[in-house]
Amino acid sequence: MTYVSYLESPIGYLRILSNGNAITEIKFMDSDGPEDPDTHTESARTQLREYFSGTRDTFQLDLQPQGTEFEQKVWEKLLEIPTGSTVTYGTIAQRIGDSKASQAVGRANGKNPIAVVIPCHRVIGSDNKLIGYAGGLKRKEWLLKHEGALLL
Repeated sequence: MTYVSYLESPIGYLRILSNGNAITEIKFMDSDGPEDPDTHTESARTQLREYFSGTRDTFQLDLQPQGTEFEQKVWEKLLEIPTGSTVTYGTIAQRIGDSKASQAVGRANGKNPIAVVIPCHRVIGSDNKLIGYAGGLKRKEWLLKHEGALLL
């Protein structure tokens, strides 16, 4: 069974999915839709609302993103990036033990199924440029400014 909630955020709608045990997806959408929530999707909606209002900077959610073993490693490292900071794709590659895997890290980042909570928006290019965000660069820029990591 898949459960679903939606949240209208300052940068678009978020669809929040749960399998009944944990959050499996948070994705930017163009609109909301029919809801069939559970405690996981409702908790995520509440915590995301707090995040966007500026009263929360970490999440306490059960997560079960689906991906390859490599993608899972990358996503685990993303969870270690503190709010208000950024790292490069190369740094994540080093942290997973393969300094030559920057491009593979970028691909795994792009497949992150749990936007905002697994903070792939905190990963930037080696030249400190904002590149490669599945939700769009305007959203990435907004999120980094919101967190105080980008002071432009």
